[in-house]
Amino acid sequence: MVKTPPLSSCLPIASITRRFFSCKMSAASSPVIPKFVSVEGADIHSRCKPDGIRFRLASYNILAQIYVKSSYFPHSPSPCLRWKARSEAILTVLKNLGVDFLCLQEVDEYDSFYKRNMEGLGYSSIYIQRSGKKRDGCGIFYKHERAELLLEETIEYNDLVDLAVQDETSLSGNRQIETLPSGNNVADQKNAENTPEDCGDPNDPRVRLKRDCVGIMAAFRLKDPFDHIVIVANTHIYWDPEWIDVKLAQAKYLLSRLAQFKSLVTDRFDYTPSVILAGDFNSTPGDKVYQYLISGNSSVPLVECMEELPIPLSSVYAFTRGEPTFTNCTPDFTNTLDYIFFSPSDFMKPVSILELPELDAPDVVGGLPNYSHPSDHLPIGAEFEITR
Repeated sequence: MVKTPPLSSCLPIASITRRFFSCKMSAASSPVIPKFVSVEGADIHSRCKPDGIRFRLASYNILAQIYVKSSYFPHSPSPCLRWKARSEAILTVLKNLGVDFLCLQEVDEYDSFYKRNMEGLGYSSIYIQRSGKKRDGCGIFYKHERAELLLEETIEYNDLVDLAVQDETSLSGNRQIETLPSGNNVADQKNAENTPEDCGDPNDPRVRLKRDCVGIMAAFRLKDPFDHIVIVANTHIYWDPEWIDVKLAQAKYLLSRLAQFKSLVTDRFDYTPSVILAGDFNSTPGDKVYQYLISGNSSVPLVECMEELPIPLSSVYAFTRGEPTFTNCTPDFTNTLDYIFFSPSDFMKPVSILELPELDAPDVVGGLPNYSHPSDHLPIGAEFEITR
């Protein structure tokens, strides 16, 4: 069943005239490549060469091809939905972002396309495919000339099933279902064939928590101009806005695993690493999942029944210029779902962010994907500077 998100969660898309213009864009047009801009407002290329380490990271839900159907995206020109056109456009965007780390979600042609083509662009990669029947997953691509992979771990949120069964006080026994303005109509359609109601009793935690979502995290050594270890984590949180308890359980498990991984890295390499967490969190700014993730580093009260956070996190965009107006854009839903979080410290700070278009920009009017943007999401990014 297709669920329509609350009207308060959807930003208005421009007029039918502009939508028609967007769909009539030439198929020969190249995808838009966003640029990094200094958090101080100047073009990042005008800044002096730093004494510390600078590296760039982008996060991008590239839209798995298995979800690309004209019925899901009736507003999109048919030619730009075809795999050949989309794959070339996505590769063009990834190549021209010019980043050291790419956290990609909804990657479903990893072995057949992305791994090989990204190697040609100087990227090595690690990847985890979703559990169950879904074939997409999360990947971290990194420039092997700049970063050395030290350690990696995968996250299976289905592990929450065993934890809930073991714990009689799990969320299954004391749960309140709430609706959040964080889902979108396209996500509802993409997941309609595998709704929880079709898979058993949604009140059974063995059913409710088995959402087949995954994440991946890794420790890297940056070498130039001095050694530094950074942990990069990438995830895709469950989509359904009505299942806030499940989304919160995944967020809690994610930060718990991330804290354990940080301790492991610290002990093994005798070094305290920086931490960056990116992904599609299917959560809008200010909702309970978002509040939980940042509550360890703000005055926001902790979500009910959640203990103190193991790692304090801040959102890069909120920390600098404020969260973007949107990162996901369709006629039915336009809002921010994607984030890059980092653990603030005296020696690491964001110095630039990837610029996003305005709501009335010609390249997004009418909704995505289109000839300018090969996914229904936009890439987000940040450049960090690490001092000694």
